[in-house]
Amino acid sequence: MQGNEFFRPVSGFDLPRFAGIPTFMRLPHVGLDDPRLAEVQIGLIGAPWDGGTTNRPGPRHGPRQLRDLSTMIRAQNGATWVAPFDLARCADLGDVAPNPGDLMDSLARMEAFYDRVVAAGILPLTGGGDHLCSLPILRAVAKKRPVGMVQFDSHTDLNDVYFGTSRYNHGTPFRRAVEEGLIDPARYVLIGIRGTAYGREDWDFAAANGIRIIPVGEFHRRGVEDVMAEAREIVGEGPTYLTYDIDFVDPTFAPGTGTPEVGGPNSWQALEVVRGLRGVDLVGADLVEVSPPFDPSGGTAWLGISIMFEILCLMAERVAGR
Repeated sequence: MQGNEFFRPVSGFDLPRFAGIPTFMRLPHVGLDDPRLAEVQIGLIGAPWDGGTTNRPGPRHGPRQLRDLSTMIRAQNGATWVAPFDLARCADLGDVAPNPGDLMDSLARMEAFYDRVVAAGILPLTGGGDHLCSLPILRAVAKKRPVGMVQFDSHTDLNDVYFGTSRYNHGTPFRRAVEEGLIDPARYVLIGIRGTAYGREDWDFAAANGIRIIPVGEFHRRGVEDVMAEAREIVGEGPTYLTYDIDFVDPTFAPGTGTPEVGGPNSWQALEVVRGLRGVDLVGADLVEVSPPFDPSGGTAWLGISIMFEILCLMAERVAGR
């Protein structure tokens, strides 16, 4: 891409990977008030907030650890040979500034931030943060029309309320998103669901609204290629959002998350499922629930940022019209 030099990552041959100020994938930082914002096509964003967490907190620290580990990302995908920084102008847009003492104000702040990103014509790729962060992003991305969605997760996050009153937490975002008309339920597929449950209310909601759930047992029996072919068929050619909870992956490979569930995919499958979405019209994506306190060494964050790179490759191909 001509005129793309400013938006290329710093090379490890020019500055050692342990040196410099860490940004997502060593990209330039371009804030929302920066005059070069209009040139950005894909914006990597941190959502350092876990006010929706119901048990083990910590994902508020996820974006910082993801950025640190992302210094090991290089410029070309070794499996697909996609070179995303050659295809699209990418930048780190910084972090959303949440209100750590006010859940509803944080949701409003995030929606306002992403409204500006979408209005600038930028595709957002977010590192969270807990899964409630996806709701305000969807409110911005789907403001003009509902989107299809692919969700990699071990939980549906389609619950209604917690403790009789809590309608906004990381177990409820997509119930709210469907109710608000942000997601087209006929173009919505959840992959990898497993673990013990409170009951069947979330599954019943999915069935009543035509939402497709592929539990992890079916995923393992059918394999990545077959499952992802169905996922592509469900979302079709329309605008689609991708949300990836790191607890989709078995905790052997990703222990640093708030609600781990055994029996999940391995780290190779974690990358392959994203590659299985090549050609989908992605209008945004997120990788959430990386919780550094439960994996201080950074292995979970390294897997998380590797997944984000795979997603970035898909988004860059879309920008390039491939």
